[in-house]
Amino acid sequence: MLSLFLSKRLRESKNHSGLFGFLSKASTIGVFLGVTVLIVALSVINGFEHQLKERLLSVVPHVSYQAPYDPIEDWSEKVQLLEAQPGVKSAVPEINLTAMVQFKGQLKAAQLKAIDPARHQGVSSIGLYIKSFQLSQLSSDEILLGREIAKQLQVQVGDKVTILIANQHAKNALAAPKRVSFSVAGLIAMGGEVDRNLVVVSLPKIQKALSLPENTVTGLRLSVDDVFNAHQIAMSAGRALPDLVYVESWFRTQGSLYQDIQMVRTIVYLVVFLIIAVASFNIISSMVMEVKEKQADIAILKTMGMQDKTIFMTFAVQGLSYAMVGAFFGLALGTLIALSITDLFSLWISLDGANPLQGVYFIEFLPSKLVFADIIIVLAATLIISVLSSVYPAWQATKIEPARVLGGG
Repeated sequence: MLSLFLSKRLRESKNHSGLFGFLSKASTIGVFLGVTVLIVALSVINGFEHQLKERLLSVVPHVSYQAPYDPIEDWSEKVQLLEAQPGVKSAVPEINLTAMVQFKGQLKAAQLKAIDPARHQGVSSIGLYIKSFQLSQLSSDEILLGREIAKQLQVQVGDKVTILIANQHAKNALAAPKRVSFSVAGLIAMGGEVDRNLVVVSLPKIQKALSLPENTVTGLRLSVDDVFNAHQIAMSAGRALPDLVYVESWFRTQGSLYQDIQMVRTIVYLVVFLIIAVASFNIISSMVMEVKEKQADIAILKTMGMQDKTIFMTFAVQGLSYAMVGAFFGLALGTLIALSITDLFSLWISLDGANPLQGVYFIEFLPSKLVFADIIIVLAATLIISVLSSVYPAWQATKIEPARVLGGG
C-alpha cells in the first residue's frame, strides 16, 4: 500500500515537466497506439478468416473428385459409399465444365456447375446468396448466373441465355460447340470471384448434352466436418472409390488465401509488438530520469528507514502505470473501432465512391471479429514488456546511497 501511495505522489508531483514529462507521456501514447492498432488489426484478420470459413468455404467445394477419363457411373451408390467414410458430412454428384454464356451476341466465359438441386444444399450454402429464389426449386430448363456475369451481358431474370459447351465426342477438334438454352431464374450475389465466374444449372440437360446416362456424372463433391483437415479426409475417403479420379480440396484452390491471412497475422503481431517494445524503451528512459531527479527524496526515505524492496516496488509500479494506462485506453478505443469498423468502411465507401476490396478478395466489405483471447494476449504481452522495462530503473533507485546524495559527495 505504501508503494502505491508513493507512486501516486510521484505522478502528482509538480516536477513532472520538461523532457521527463514528455518521455513519460510519449511512452504512454506509444503503448496506447500499439494496443489500439493491434486490437483492430487482429479483429480484421479474424474477420477475414471467419468469412473465409463461413462464407467462401460454404460455397467452394471442401473436397471434390473429378473423373479425368471415364465418367463416374452409379453415382448414388458412390455417394452413399463416401458418406459412410469418417469425417464426411455429405456427398453429392455434379458436373463441372468451362463454358460460354451467350446473350444477344455477347459472350462471357464461366465455370458451369451442373448439380442435383435437391441434394446440393447439403454441401453448399450458395442458395443463401440467391435473392427471391429457392435453389431446390431449380428446374432442368433454368439457370442461375453470377451477378457480375449478368451485369456484363445485361441479362435480367426471365431472359433466355445460351450455354456453349465444347463437343467432347467430336472427332474434329474445331467442331462447333453444343448449344443448350436456359431461362435465367435468379442471380448469385455473394461477392468476389463467385459472382464473376459461376453459373449453376441442374444435371439433366447437361447430361443429355454430354451424352451421359441419368446415373452418370463427371464429379463428386463432399462437405467435411473439419475444413482445415479437408485434404487428409479427401485422401482417406477417396480410397473407398473404385473409380479413377483426381482428388482436390479447397487447399488447392483457396489455400494460398488462408496462408496469406496467417502470414499477415504473424507480421501484425511482430510489427505492433515492436511498436509496444519501442514505447517501453521510453518508459526506461523516463524512469531513469525520474530516479535521478528524485534521488534526494529517495535518500531521505532511506534515512527514515524505508526498505529497498519498498523503493523498488514504488518505481516498478510507477513504470507499470505508464504502460497500463496506455494499454487500458488503447484497449477501449481498439475495441470500439473493431466493433464498428465494418460500418465505418461502408460509410467511407459511400463518401469516396470507390471500394478498394472490389474484385480483390472474396468479399467486398471489411469484416471484423473481436476475439477475447486476442485481448488477453495483447494485455499479457503489454504487461510483461512494461514490467521488464520497469525493473532496471527500479533497481537503480535501490542503489542510491543517502550519504553521497545528502552529503553532496
